[in-house]
Amino acid sequence: MRHGKKINHLGRKTAHRKSMLANMACSLIEHKRINTTVAKAKALKQFVEPMITKSKEDTTHNRRIVMARLRQKGAVAELFRDVAAKVADRPGGYTRIIKLGNRLGDNADMAMIELVDYNEIYNAGKKAKKTTRRSRRGGAKPAAAPVVETKATNEEEE
Repeated sequence: MRHGKKINHLGRKTAHRKSMLANMACSLIEHKRINTTVAKAKALKQFVEPMITKSKEDTTHNRRIVMARLRQKGAVAELFRDVAAKVADRPGGYTRIIKLGNRLGDNADMAMIELVDYNEIYNAGKKAKKTTRRSRRGGAKPAAAPVVETKATNEEEE
């Protein structure tokens, strides 16, 4: 049974796990995507998404909370400056995990975790999509075509 098992300990002591997640989060913020194992990617997603939410409101209190967890001044600055501006209108779900297959050495499940708004390939199709409005009423009726005189009518008149 899994009673009370909220986080994956990843086979590490608490201090090691927190340091590893902080370093991975800083790398994710800096490079916008990283390759890691699926278990670490899922743990990183739970670690970094609340901090991205906090970065949307740039206050001293939020900066101190994020700094206490990330521990790198440059990563915090980039998070509040660049990443927060990109995700300002997104209500959540800032990261995406894409499974890559198994690692050659130990057959571990590998995944790529990336910031959603920095992937131009996936976002290009969504911005180009155009919405159309459909009405139940009939459209405007086409105007009557102008009458074109033919040679036969011209000859009859003469």
